[in-house]
Amino acid sequence: MGVLDYIWLGILAVFQGPVMFSVFGLPVSVTLVMILCGFLLGIAVGATPGLAGPMAMAISLPILISVFGYSETALLPVLGFLIGIMKGATIGGAVPAILFNTPGTPDSYMTTFDGYPMAKKGQAKKALRIAHFASVSGDTFSDVVLIVCAPFLAILVEAYLDLPEKTALLILSLSFIAVVIGGSPAKGLLSAGLGLLAVYVGTGEDFYPRLSMGSQHLAQGFSITTAVLGVLIIGAVFKSLEDLWHEKRAKGVIAEIKDIGDQRLHKEDIRRLVPYIARSAVIGTVIGALPGIGSTLAATLGYTVGRARYQKMKLPTDPEFGAGAPEGIAATEAANSSVSGANLIPVLSLGIPGNAAAVFLILAADSIGGFNPGPSVFRFTADAVNPELVIAFGLFTAMFIANALNWTIGGVFMRSMGVMIRIPKHILLPIVLLLTLTAIYVQETRLEAIGFTLAFGLLGYFMRLLAISPLPFVIAFILGGKLEESARQAFAATGGDPFFLFTSPVALVFMLMALGIILYSARKHRGTE
Repeated sequence: MGVLDYIWLGILAVFQGPVMFSVFGLPVSVTLVMILCGFLLGIAVGATPGLAGPMAMAISLPILISVFGYSETALLPVLGFLIGIMKGATIGGAVPAILFNTPGTPDSYMTTFDGYPMAKKGQAKKALRIAHFASVSGDTFSDVVLIVCAPFLAILVEAYLDLPEKTALLILSLSFIAVVIGGSPAKGLLSAGLGLLAVYVGTGEDFYPRLSMGSQHLAQGFSITTAVLGVLIIGAVFKSLEDLWHEKRAKGVIAEIKDIGDQRLHKEDIRRLVPYIARSAVIGTVIGALPGIGSTLAATLGYTVGRARYQKMKLPTDPEFGAGAPEGIAATEAANSSVSGANLIPVLSLGIPGNAAAVFLILAADSIGGFNPGPSVFRFTADAVNPELVIAFGLFTAMFIANALNWTIGGVFMRSMGVMIRIPKHILLPIVLLLTLTAIYVQETRLEAIGFTLAFGLLGYFMRLLAISPLPFVIAFILGGKLEESARQAFAATGGDPFFLFTSPVALVFMLMALGIILYSARKHRGTE
């Protein structure tokens, strides 16, 4: 059987699977309905600060398996629902970032830099339109690359990046994030250092938890939910409440944000945004194809590259990046959205998840059975059908269906969300705080998680007061565990060589690049003071 045969079988598996109901005599498969339901849930979750796609996937997975069971016919409906959540949450995360300066997910943090200033200028709906167009464009590009390159790109990456090289690449990523986004090299490195310190609390060898100070609660460590949502969302809520209090004292009234001027996205706007979307889509796709590195890094790199180009091209009357530049929204959203498709390249080819959402796709496949992500998936057989390859092309079909929903329903949703800007912030912010704490308690089911979240919220609040970006903290916390695991494995694989980062030419180049980025940024920052 050839490639086209498998593509056709994958499409049929989605459209001609078990029928749920008929419309005008046309059967509608369960998989199609589950993709739509997952997509709608993903949009709602992504647009709600304090919730995220992986959290919804974690809650949905056991429910889906209990409903559909463990037969192979359940695999595509369950995976379709999870893919719908992943796609919908990707586009929905920009809504609170633009309207309320509160990122719905870590990768939408960069969207707040230009999205919220545009909303304050009365351009909220236009900012949402830009976010939607950039997000879906990047996502679609990434899915095309996934289908074309899945059998080849991940294997190529794996061939050149062994354990020492992966460890050095993670160090390079953290260094780049810290010095470029941290406000200054020193503040960025401090933020990243705090993230690494937090992630290593309670971890280590069995029965010997680190940095726990004898506390059983600290010995369990901090979950990614409490740390990331605490620093990003709770910290932003505390700072916004303080800003509202100061505004009330200074002016006696809290200003309302109203739509001003033309909110449509014109052809001239699209022509100006396309170069930023294209660059960020490529960046996000490449980052997504690297195992263990997610959309937060892609959003940061896309924003940074976009800002460098913008400084050369902008007119004197154009706003700066971070002050309401539409190009900043486009660069960020295209980058973080293009990760979602490319992240399935290492998942399907190597069985290695690139982000939290991909983890639940693997868990679903392992729980139900009949599909084992890895090199065997892309085994083309001439005499017999490879059922795993049929499932893979069924997943590709589900992703394109979700993209079609993104272009249509997603656009309507983004435009309708502009009315949320009329909700007074002094009413909305406590609701966001309550929703966040409720979501964390549902996820963790232990009371100390609420305390940890509030403590991380205070940390995020003080970081904002001191002009320290919380983003390096978040990325360091997310990548810290992967960094230690990779370093331990590389140390063992090289026979206990303490200089394993410098014996590999590729790893050595990565380490020199990390050092060079820090020294160059420090020198450049000193020259601007």
